[in-house]
Amino acid sequence: MRNFEFFEPATLAEASRLFAQEHAQLLAGGTDLVIGMKALTEAPQSVISLQKIPGLAGITTESDNSISVGAMTSVRAVELSADIQQHHTALAEGAGEIGSIQIRNLATIGGNIAHASPAADTVAGLLVADAQVDIAGADGERTVPIDKLFTGPGQTVLAPGEIITRFRLPSPASGSHYIKHKIREVMDLAFIGVAASVNLDNGVITDARIGLAAVAPTPIRATEAEDLLKGNELTAELLTQAGEAAAAAASPISDLRCSAEHRSEMVDVLTRRTVQEAVNRA
Repeated sequence: MRNFEFFEPATLAEASRLFAQEHAQLLAGGTDLVIGMKALTEAPQSVISLQKIPGLAGITTESDNSISVGAMTSVRAVELSADIQQHHTALAEGAGEIGSIQIRNLATIGGNIAHASPAADTVAGLLVADAQVDIAGADGERTVPIDKLFTGPGQTVLAPGEIITRFRLPSPASGSHYIKHKIREVMDLAFIGVAASVNLDNGVITDARIGLAAVAPTPIRATEAEDLLKGNELTAELLTQAGEAAAAAASPISDLRCSAEHRSEMVDVLTRRTVQEAVNRA
């Protein structure tokens, strides 16, 4: 690990000013950054801890039933939150897939998203929750829809000095589900992550969202598959059409963990499974 300066600002404004400098990195839970620094794949000249800034952690249910999740909230807290388990089940399931319990107690949801891995386990659940991302920087605050946050692997729309502060989850879906395709039962990156959420009215799907991770340069929504589901009762034929449409939306690559062909095939399979389970839960 190379030498670096360490800062513990007490305000967002100070953290933003420090973070805007060249070769600066934020420290939230540290489960990505510290490993990278030890492996010398990350070599920041300054590290800015967010631990002492108030108001960045915690889960709150608002009067309109929306849920607010601070960026410094641990993924373990997201996994165990009764409100998230009930109203945004796919997000709780995704949080529960990250590493070990020890890692989940350290890792933060903001760090998991800001790292901008296409395979992040919380991102598909946030996509189907239609999450809004609050961002603070030198020019003030702004909000970005989660599906507009990412621009490429490891890249986001965040400007220099901007910091993710909160995720806002609108009114909940009737049912949702997340499946992570992997080799090992625990401690493995997703080959594919698929989440689905639905609202039902007398058996008819009034709204549907499908989020895909690890099958494109950024996490994506399978919007054509969603449109097929809306306004219809779920049938085997409709499930097949939705799975095929989701697979068509993906643009996977082959790597050491999985071939592009297998990823594409499994998007089809897992979309059908997640949609069916989301409807069952609804």
